[in-house]
Amino acid sequence: MIAVFVLPIVLAKLALDGHWLATGVTNKGTLLTNELTLEDLGLDPAKFTQHWLMVYNLPSNCDDDCQKTLTIVYNTYIALGKDKPRVIPVALTHKDLTKDQLLHLSTSQWQLMPMPSKGESIIDKPQILIVDPLGNVFLSHQIPDNTEHLPQFGKQILADMKKLLKYSKVG
Repeated sequence: MIAVFVLPIVLAKLALDGHWLATGVTNKGTLLTNELTLEDLGLDPAKFTQHWLMVYNLPSNCDDDCQKTLTIVYNTYIALGKDKPRVIPVALTHKDLTKDQLLHLSTSQWQLMPMPSKGESIIDKPQILIVDPLGNVFLSHQIPDNTEHLPQFGKQILADMKKLLKYSKVG
């Protein structure tokens, strides 16, 4: 009779300690452990009130891979469908873009902003940052090294954004 009550507790403890079960993490990006806000990056949160942001920190030289990443992330933004008005895609540039790059971006809804010097010391590599409507940067997606992985990368961002927008009443 005692085994009926004790055995499930012992098995549960072994399952948790032995990592037999998958963890409860459902996000595809990496949660930031340190507090980071738009103000910390030198950006004015008043420009983006009540909107979620997908911020792409462009590399200093935006080559073909960078252009492909911009396209994939923008397509992810378009795939948000009815939730698209709640999100603003922002590209942070480190130097002036070429005429071809500007022409490519002018057909999309990217908001181009120069990377403030304050932000350059905090964000040192190209990545996609997700920012909540209150100006908190909390999720990061690292750009894949291989452009063949870009479609999967876009799907990961889309999954995170849809989940966030589904459960959020803000923005």
